[in-house]
Amino acid sequence: MIKRLDHIGIAVQNIDDALKFFESALGMKLDHVASEEGGKTDVAFLPVGGSEVELVQTHDAESGLGKFLAKRGEGIHHICFEVDDIQAAMAQLKENGAQLIDETPRVNASGMQYAFIHPKSAHGVLIELYQKPNP
Repeated sequence: MIKRLDHIGIAVQNIDDALKFFESALGMKLDHVASEEGGKTDVAFLPVGGSEVELVQTHDAESGLGKFLAKRGEGIHHICFEVDDIQAAMAQLKENGAQLIDETPRVNASGMQYAFIHPKSAHGVLIELYQKPNP
């Protein structure tokens, strides 16, 4: 079901401040910054190996990410795995008793389908599944 680790999402208060550390101290290179969820979220993409680190900043204090930051502060928010067939992966998870946050996949601006598995089902880890759009 899982193809590879796609990215690790890190919740940050300010992308520009976080980029100073990730670029200067760690030597990572910013690929690009994208606005997601209708402008409510900004994501900075930093490729590393075959995966990415995503720095995620929200402009909506009431969103899941906003509540995460208010409760826990900055830090690792989720890990994301790429799958070939997100519908089949979600069905398999449900068959195995996993609690899904998303009953149907969402689609981002790039056409990527994604869905989240509740941390209660994954030993405290918020897991995201990604399916790339067909070429």
